[in-house]
Amino acid sequence: MNNSNLLKEIGLRINKRRKELAITQEQLAEMMDVSVQMISNLELGKKAIRPENLVKVCAALNISADYILRGKRNDLDIASYSEKYKKLPADKQELLDKLADSWLSD
Repeated sequence: MNNSNLLKEIGLRINKRRKELAITQEQLAEMMDVSVQMISNLELGKKAIRPENLVKVCAALNISADYILRGKRNDLDIASYSEKYKKLPADKQELLDKLADSWLSD
């Protein structure tokens, strides 16, 4: 994989997670104490992320660096899903349980 594709994939993961959390680029920039232009460049894959900004984006988006860099979820990310699951009404939790069970039985 070339560097350009890697930067675009990283940007897409940042963009996706930011949107999952319903955070604007402006809000994320403020949380990270960086410019909106920097966030835009990251999400478009135009610039590489510096280590100190990787730490900030992970904290702001409550996601692991492993996910941002490689697209792999870890325990921190799973804990985030667990919190979302706990907030669902019982009928939605049951539906998710059935869906997971059906996928696992394939």
